[in-house]
Amino acid sequence: MSLHESQLILAIDNGTQSVRALAFDLSGALVGKGMVALKPYSSPKPGWAEQDPEHFWDCVGEACTHLWDSGVDPGRIAGIVVTTQRATVVDLDAEGRPLRPAITWTDQRRAAPSPQQIPLKWRLLFSAVGMWRPILGLQAEAASNWLTQNEPEVWAAVAKHLLLSGYLNYRLTDRYVDSVQSQVGYVPFDYRRLDWAPAGDWRWPALAITPAMLPDLAQAGTIIGKVTTEASQHTGVPAGTPVIAGASDKACEVFGSGALAPDIGAISCGTAATLNVTSKRYFEALAFVPAYPAAIPGLYNAELQVTRGFWMVSWFAQHFGEIERQRAEAEGRSIEAYFDDLLNATPPGADGLVLQPFWTAGVHEPGPEARGSMIGFTEAHTRAHLYRAAV
Repeated sequence: MSLHESQLILAIDNGTQSVRALAFDLSGALVGKGMVALKPYSSPKPGWAEQDPEHFWDCVGEACTHLWDSGVDPGRIAGIVVTTQRATVVDLDAEGRPLRPAITWTDQRRAAPSPQQIPLKWRLLFSAVGMWRPILGLQAEAASNWLTQNEPEVWAAVAKHLLLSGYLNYRLTDRYVDSVQSQVGYVPFDYRRLDWAPAGDWRWPALAITPAMLPDLAQAGTIIGKVTTEASQHTGVPAGTPVIAGASDKACEVFGSGALAPDIGAISCGTAATLNVTSKRYFEALAFVPAYPAAIPGLYNAELQVTRGFWMVSWFAQHFGEIERQRAEAEGRSIEAYFDDLLNATPPGADGLVLQPFWTAGVHEPGPEARGSMIGFTEAHTRAHLYRAAV
């Protein structure tokens, strides 16, 4: 598509803790930003983490409003692209309406593994190569399997099983299309081939998903639809504006950092802490844990992850940060600014207090039985030391 130098690209970044509307000029410079904090996810049962899909969409509209209020002219927007948190799923009925709250990537519910769902030839192969444990872990983690076992009436009504990126693309365009580069989650995606798994592949029966439930896939950078009149009224983006396939938030971070070769690592200190490298060759940094699609079509991001990274800051704020929260509200500042005082009051190493951040167990590493811990306490340790150890 032909662009004029005065035009802008609008990026919608739906993260774990906020939604941002970011306007960039054609040189890549940020010219405006609108941000809305997401309300905390709901936990109807311990370990659950659910969010109303409409809340995600409402925050997209509100973030865009803040962007226009900052002085950015929506008439300059030449295209819009979506990037989101990974592995959060939204299930829609035949009319495109959410059937239940979204199950977010931080959710800890588990389905009962069902090895009998997988054809015998695959079970024998997985046992022979030592892959059986990761397969059972994948089955346990998949929201589709949990729904079939615990909410079968909901699963029976599912017409589309989408990642959050696919859901927002649908709300913008009224089309079920998502980016290849956004497919990170418990869906039947072939990470080596960068496409939905072929017919007969073990992933289909293992995850209880049918091809009709999934969106069409497009490569990042291609136009997947246009902003509808309804979406225009919600966001302020002119109707007919092209919507461009994006990539997952982590893939965009790696791309933006310039880590575009295997000898350059990208460290991300987000909600999850990760180390990524980009490669033309598919390889797994941990056996049986796939390399994910890179933001550049045809490339891969091999990743190591600690699922609870700087989420630990939010955890500390929720359970131990009442003093800082009150000060932040009274003075209109970010709560994190006051946590700096805790860092300044403690030495590096937190006087020997060590935190192992496995608040979330892993499918393969460190394993489903892993638990977080803090060790090395003495009577001299304070709340400030606890924060230092978490950071």
